[in-house]
Order: sequence, then C-alpha cells, then structure tokens
Amino acid sequence: MDKTLLLVDGSSYLYRAFHAMPDLRNAAGAPTGAIYGMINMLRRLRMDYPAAYMACVFDAKGKTFRDDLYPAYKAQRAAMPEDLAKQIEPIHEAVRAMGWPILMVDGVEADDVIGTLAVQAAAHGMQTVISTGDKDLAQLVNDHVTLINTMSNERLDHAGVVAKFGVAPARIVDYLTLVGDAVDNVPGVDKVGPKTAVKWLTLYDSLDGVVANAGAIGGAVGENLRRALDWLPQARMLITVKTDCDLGAHMKSIPESLAQLPEDRTAMLEFFARNGFKSWLRELGAEAGAAPQGGSGAKASGNAGSAGSADAAGTNATGGAAASAQAVQGGLFAADAAPLETHYETVLTDARLDAWLQMIDAASLTAVDTETTSLIPMQAQMVGISLCCVPGTAAYIPLAHCYQDAPVQLGRAHVLEKLRAWLEDPSKPKLGQNLKYDSHIFANHGVTLRGIVHDTLLESYVFESHKSHDMDSLALRHLNRQTISFAEVCGKGASQICFDQVEIGRATDYAAEDADVTLQLHQAMWPHVAQDPKLTYVYERIEVPTSVVLQKIERNGVLIDAALLGVQSGELGRRLLDIEREAYALAGQPFNLNSPKQIGEIFFDKLQLPVVKKTPSGTPSTDEEVLQKLAEDYPLPKVLLEYRGLSKLKSTYTDKLPRMVDATTGRVHTNYAQAVAITGRLASNEPNLQNIPIRSAEGRRIREAFVAGPGNVIVSADYSQIELRIMAHLSQDEAMLRAFSEGEDIHRATAAEIFSVPSAEVVSEQRRYAKTINFGLIYGMSAFGLAAALSIERSAASAYIEKYFARFAGVKAFMDRTRLQARAHGYVETVFGRRLWLPEINSPNGPRRQGAERAAINAPMQGTAADLIKLSMIAVQGWLETEKLGALMVMQVHDELVLEVPQAELDLVRVQLPALMAGVATLKVPLTAEVGIGKNWDEAH
Repeated sequence: MDKTLLLVDGSSYLYRAFHAMPDLRNAAGAPTGAIYGMINMLRRLRMDYPAAYMACVFDAKGKTFRDDLYPAYKAQRAAMPEDLAKQIEPIHEAVRAMGWPILMVDGVEADDVIGTLAVQAAAHGMQTVISTGDKDLAQLVNDHVTLINTMSNERLDHAGVVAKFGVAPARIVDYLTLVGDAVDNVPGVDKVGPKTAVKWLTLYDSLDGVVANAGAIGGAVGENLRRALDWLPQARMLITVKTDCDLGAHMKSIPESLAQLPEDRTAMLEFFARNGFKSWLRELGAEAGAAPQGGSGAKASGNAGSAGSADAAGTNATGGAAASAQAVQGGLFAADAAPLETHYETVLTDARLDAWLQMIDAASLTAVDTETTSLIPMQAQMVGISLCCVPGTAAYIPLAHCYQDAPVQLGRAHVLEKLRAWLEDPSKPKLGQNLKYDSHIFANHGVTLRGIVHDTLLESYVFESHKSHDMDSLALRHLNRQTISFAEVCGKGASQICFDQVEIGRATDYAAEDADVTLQLHQAMWPHVAQDPKLTYVYERIEVPTSVVLQKIERNGVLIDAALLGVQSGELGRRLLDIEREAYALAGQPFNLNSPKQIGEIFFDKLQLPVVKKTPSGTPSTDEEVLQKLAEDYPLPKVLLEYRGLSKLKSTYTDKLPRMVDATTGRVHTNYAQAVAITGRLASNEPNLQNIPIRSAEGRRIREAFVAGPGNVIVSADYSQIELRIMAHLSQDEAMLRAFSEGEDIHRATAAEIFSVPSAEVVSEQRRYAKTINFGLIYGMSAFGLAAALSIERSAASAYIEKYFARFAGVKAFMDRTRLQARAHGYVETVFGRRLWLPEINSPNGPRRQGAERAAINAPMQGTAADLIKLSMIAVQGWLETEKLGALMVMQVHDELVLEVPQAELDLVRVQLPALMAGVATLKVPLTAEVGIGKNWDEAH
C-alpha cells in the first residue's frame, strides 16, 4: 500500500456515473445522480484498492494541444448534458471532502496527466493503479502500471492487455492508430478492424513495419492503407498519451503532493445532508462518535432504567444527540440548532404508570407504540408499550421481558386494564407509525384501539409516495437523526433474539425512542400535508380511515376449504408428472424441468431452437418471455410454460394456503400493505390474494377454496370498467362520455368509431381489437406493443392508434397535457388530489424517461381507481357497523370487495353494496358496481 499510487480518470467516471444512475434530485430539485454515482464508485474503489497516494484527475476547461493538431478532434461529441454540467462543481467539492487530491491541467487531457504521473511514480519505485474505462490508457500498462475497470471488474496487466486486444501494451498506440478512435473522432484506416490490425502488427511487428510493407498488402484494404499513409503519423500523435506534462504549477512532487488526505467530515456531513444522501449520512453519523454532554453515538443513552439500578423506575436522562440528530432547516443541518435533550423513562411501578396515564389523558396528541414477539400480527404477543406526548420525553412500560435476572415488571393484563379506558376512547387522539399493526397487537389482548388520528407511515406516503416510509429512513430524512435499529438491539440472522429477551434498559432506549421520533416526525411532516387541501383530503378522508378498515378486514380473515385444496394439490401433482413425461418425450431424454442450464442444452444444443435473447453472462436465455416466443412455433417450450404455471399454482397456493390457516380462527389472514405502490393501490402478502392467476381453469379453481361459513354466502362487488370511466372523466372526451352516459358497451362503441361501422354491426373480432386498444393506450402501449398484442403488422397497429386518436381527440389532448404537467411538476394527480410522483420523468436516459411518461398517463387512472375502492371500503364498513349487520368484509382485490354475508342479510346487501360503491364520488360518467353471489369466491366472482 505504501508504494502504490491510485489514479482515477475523473472525467471518465463522471460521464459513466451520469449515464448509469437514474435522475436523482435533492430537495431543491438540483440533479444529483452523477454526484451519487461518482461518490459511490470512489468509496468502493478506496475500499478495494487501498493506497497511500492517490489523485482524481479531470479534464480542464478549454482547448488542448490535440485541438490545435486536428480541429476535428472530438468534434462529433455532443455538448455536455445540462444536468451533468450542473453537477461538475459539486462533484469536485465532494471529491475534495473525501480526501482525494484533484488535478486539472490546462492544455492537456486527463489521460496525459495520468500518463505523466504514472511515469513519475515509476521513477520513484511506486506501483500505479489507474481506474478508468478508457481503452487509450492501455498503452501505459507495464510492470509498474495496472488498469482496472470497476464497472466491469476488469483488471489489465501486461497479459490482460494482450488477451483483450491481441497486442502488447507497447503496441496499443499502433493498434488504435490503425483501427481509429470513433469516440475521439480520430479516423483509422478505412475498413480495418481489430482482427486486421492485430494480424498486420503480428506480421510486421509495429505500425512502422506495416507502413514499410504497405505496398505488399493486397486487396481493397491494402489500397485503403496506402491512401491513409499521410494521415497515420498525425493519428498516432493524437492517440499517444503524453507522459511529460509540466505539473509544476499543480503539485510539488511525488509522492508528497498526492498523499491521501483525511476526510473532511464536517464538509461531508453538510454535503450529504444538502443532497439527501441519507445512507451515507447515517454512516457518517454513526462513525462521528462523540456526542456532546456525555451522549454516545447518534443518540445519547444513559441507562438509569437498567435492570438492577437503584432508581430503575425513575427518569432516564440523556445528553444531547450527535450532529446527525440536529434540527433541520430547509433540508440542511442547522448549524446553530441546540441538540434536543431526551428523557426516556422505564416504568416499573404503579405510581409512575398512573403519572403517565395522567399525562397522556391530558395531552392533545400521544404517540403510542408496541414491542412484540413477532411480526405476524395475529400471532404476536405484547412485550411492552411506549408512550410520548412531549418531544424528547418518552416512557417504556415493559410487560413481558423474561431473560434471566429481569426485574419485576407490571403485569400485562394489569397495565392494559389501567390503560383500557384511554386506549379505547375515540376522543383521546393517538399517533403511531403503522398503527394498523399495533391495533392488531392490542386486539390480541382484548383491547380495541380507538382515536387514531395520525400515522406517520401514512403522512409520509401521502406527502412523498415515491420514497421509503420506514421509521429509520424518515428520521434521517426529516430529522437528520440516526435511530437505534432493531438489529442493534436484537441482532440478526440465526443469532437474533426475541424482544422479550432484550435487557430492559436497552429496550427502553430503543422503544421510547420509537415513540419520541414518531411524535417529532409528525411535527415535521404534518405541516406539509396540512397546507395542501388536496393532500389533507387524501390523508384524513382516505388513508387514515382505510387503515382502520383494513385492520378489521385482516382480522376477519377468509375461510379456506383446506380439504379441497388438498384434492387440487394431488391433481396438480399428477398432472405435473404427466407433463414431465411429455417433456421427456419431446426432448428425447429425461432432464430437470426446473434447470435453466439443462433446458438451454436441450433447446439450443440438441434441438437447435433459435436463440431469442441472451442473459447478461452471454448464455441463451430460457426465461418466460423466451418460452412464450418459442411456444408459438415449437411444442416443448409450450409444455414447459404449462409446467411452470401449474408448478407455481401448486407450491404457492394449493400446498401453502392450508399451512397458513390460523390455528385459533381457522381462517387465513392476509396483510394489506398500504404504503407501497405510488398509485395508492394496496398490496396483499402472506398470502398474496391479489395475484391468484385466473386465466387458466386450474387457477380459477383455487378460488373455489375460498368459502363462506355455515349459513353464509360469498358476495363479490366489482367496479365495472373503472379505469376507462376515469379516463372519460379526466379527458372529457365527448364520444367516451356519451358512450358511458348512454350505457353503451364501451368496447363496441370504440370499435364502431375506429372501424366506421354502426354499433350494431360490430363483429366480435373488431370488439376484441377495440378492447385491446382501449386498455392498451391507458397503459401507454406503443404501436409495437399493440402489434404484438393483436398479432398484426406494426403499420396496421399505427393506423389503428391514429384513427383512435382522431375519433377520441379528447383522450389524445389529455395524454399530451398530462405528459407536460408531469415534466413541469414531477408528478401527476388523481381526481382526489393524490400525488403520484415520477422521479424519472425528466431523466436524460431515454428508456427511463419514456417509461415515466407511460406511467404518467396510467397513474391518474390507477390512482383514482385505488382511491375509489378505498372510499368504498370505508363506506361499506361504516354501513355494516351502523346497521349492526353480521356481514363481514373479508377481502379487497384490485377493484373488487369480497364479503361473507349471512343468508338473512343477503337481499339487503345485494342492493346496498353496489349503491354504496357507486355513491362514493360523482364523476362525469356513472360509476357502476356488479355483484355476484355464490358458495365460494369463484362462483361469486
């Protein structure tokens, strides 16, 4: 390490970082993608290649000697993208703060400075490692110089250069002179590629040898060489890296001038905060160590509440937090903000419990949190409760810590009974982070949590749906505070302990901090939501009440016919064996149907099927897309597709669902993740009830196992063509509005418009085309995609789209308008004002930007549909409770509500359910919900 010089081709790095990263932006809207990528690469490089001496070399502004030699040098290069240009100075700032000496020398390129430094280092007996993606620098490789490419994990020493280029490093200049350098606009010999160049240099040893024997080289390529003879010396000068640059004005000497500098942590802290680099900010805070006034780390934690301490029930007073917990002003650390002093108390006596009960009873808002034995809501048992109603002051009430020598704690039943009146009082405002989970925990112990008015998970989701919403991320983003992680307290992996085994003092630090941080997060985020009436509506009228309803749906669960699933599983198993034998026959030999390697050997080596695409490693792919394509012409891929589909059904549903039945309730209880999709849609997991495949007969049969209890039936209510109705409302297209208002079949009406025929004369094939176009366009489908979906020529698909937009001009105008709004604001909105953020909408990366533009068109439809189904859930649950009915909502799947209804209430529910769903909002077209009834979900759907 002491004799190693690490050089970075900074100009190469910043371009690669810019094009590799998404369009990241800081709170001020300035681009940060290249900055993030550059820092990330330098951090990794320093870790992988430790060196005592180092430099990051950038191109200086202005012309170089090569521009004087050849005015067309690099002339074809586009101007630097504006978003990259804005990041150059911040990149230099960050690199310096990280301790890297920076060099920029006028009149020469970064390559020349690197070459000069490498030669000087060798004269001092040093080894040089150059990190670059530039092939020109291969000419510098020798016994003292090695190239590395961190993007491809490539390392080029002498043997590596020969293996890659076919010539030694000493001949790289000759090689590049012959083939040319398109990147720098340096022509080579016309029609001479790498193979010819290597061949000539092998035969004639050098470029001079090639030139000397030019007359003996025949054919068109020989003629091209002879025509280029006058140009080749100039090309060689342009390609040769200069190794004798005058660096005197920029540095004193090697190695002293390039000694690694210490990181400027103050500058890095401010820089990371300004640009929103939260993970690095967290690392820096953790490493920064000493907190003022006796605190420790990112959060000071005295331990007066430790087991065995004399005042274990008293106040746990801590010192101030470290820099990473300072207040935030305008997204930056407030340098003059006083650290918040924290007081975390362990409650072990009735007297202190009563004191806290008085405090929360009088408080305008209290943060409440539970610590438990499990993340599975229906099974978790409560270990402790934390409370906070004043920032910086919080309590932890341990209830069931059971490690050896744990102090005597207040009994769980005793504490819950004392807190019951407050917990169940809807007039006592409560706050939490994902209180849906905590509500389950209280319910497991017979307590109904009421008075939920705020949830920081949902505040974050409404305010910034495109970002992460976990507490650690929120605390870092909004409070610049490094919180204690669960892994720090309980460990991870095989050595992880249950929370009831955590020492109570440490548990207090962690749990009380959770409640405290939750309250502070609310104070930081709520003003942003409250100042916007539309966001306030989405938060208060949709998200918070939806969370309460979801907890009830999850708790209701759905009844499963495990015996029927067992029968289906056996049938699927037998069918899979039959398919396996069929696949063996088609392949001409047995093979593992789950092995991509063996499938590839059968497909491409034995059967010689065409290669559709390759994996990143270069081997032919056998993924789902490839099988779908090959199945159009070959039987074996079609059989494998069927095998994969049935195998997934068996493992994911028929085998797994019976094992997920709760032993106490006899039902399956899914979890609805509310703050995941930026569109507002819910995600179902453990089990996922939203992705049960229904296109195959076997998939539909799985729904038969979702049944009603004795004396009940399943009722399913589904919004009809909801996204197209929303499109009609948003676009105000006259033809669409008319079709829906008159109760027409929208696909038939669309077909009539596109094919210019009366609606009554539309045939089924025309309606199918229209349906594909209707749904495809709201998902941003291109002519290419439509052609594939309809199996028609691309020109025909383009013609259909043009005719569609000519007939539905309002839809076209809406799409164009939405794209412009998305680019201007970075988000689009639902009918109700939910913001759907699109971070890539202004990305310089074409495919990413186009993907964001497609999402901009569809997101308002999907998001409004998600809002409508949530409003429906709230309305239906409210009606069920008001009427004191026995019917239960048991599932929400996409645009569908599923209820289990007593026979005696069926007639009432059948009428009221669709009316409630249609009445939650007034759009420019009528909302309609269709109801189905059956003994099981399949019959009702």
